Amino acid sequence: MNLNKLKGTGVALVTPFHKDGSIDFKGFKKLLDRIIDGKVEYLVPLGTTGESVTLTKDERRAVLDFVLEINDGRLPVVLGLGGNNTNEILECMEEMDFDGVSAVLSVSPYYNRPSQRGIYQHYKMIANACPVPLILYNVPSRTGSNMDAETTLELAHDVRNIIGIKEASGNLEKVMRILHGRPKDFLVISGDDLLTLPMLACGADGVISVIANAFPKDWSEMVRAGLEGNFDRSRKLHYKLQEITRAIFVDGNPSGVKGLLSFQNVCAEHVRLPLVSVGKSTINKFETILRG
Repeated sequence: MNLNKLKGTGVALVTPFHKDGSIDFKGFKKLLDRIIDGKVEYLVPLGTTGESVTLTKDERRAVLDFVLEINDGRLPVVLGLGGNNTNEILECMEEMDFDGVSAVLSVSPYYNRPSQRGIYQHYKMIANACPVPLILYNVPSRTGSNMDAETTLELAHDVRNIIGIKEASGNLEKVMRILHGRPKDFLVISGDDLLTLPMLACGADGVISVIANAFPKDWSEMVRAGLEGNFDRSRKLHYKLQEITRAIFVDGNPSGVKGLLSFQNVCAEHVRLPLVSVGKSTINKFETILRG
């Protein structure tokens, strides 16, 4: 695929729910139309922000089908598909119809805490089996293990079907090592909204964003300006959204951004246990930030 289509802002989509926990497809359509109209570059359903771990197999398929239907080919779709059971991921890939899916975003194995060699072998196996390009996802705050820059670069050089990494370690020095040693056509994507601007300044290719659910236009413009080297414009938009971006993560993700989307009358704030919705004090904080 043309990797330029995945440069810029991808949105880590929330999955809207009704109060009873069922998927709110009406709210989902409103969200998708708003995000696409906001000129983002691509959509990322069924990741952490989409609460994929609490969706059933049938629900995950329904979410993907719905995103593909509403998107109708307008933007690339990068599917979240990962886990800590390598064989189970391979089975999912065998059963899944990838028609309309541009790439897969696959989180580094969590809980098992594999060695760097285990992480390497895991990704090599699933990348070689994946019918579309694969993007690595390093998020040690959630997985309990951190993929070294050296492991990332080894995979980038050794495995042709691996086209990039969503890097959310929060370590800019590590990001720079990856940027310096990466192959020519290997994407480095921010996985931390608040570090996106400095990562762009270092040479990163964009972000897979949470806050872009709520502010797709301003956020994607901020990223494009940074990619174009217009850092005066990029900084202005970054600082415009900095406080609200920080606020949505105080009570966890996606509870925070769903609370913000509820405040914006896009979709309801409901999440599935073990997550809980943000409290009234957090909603009041959003109002203070946005109306202050």
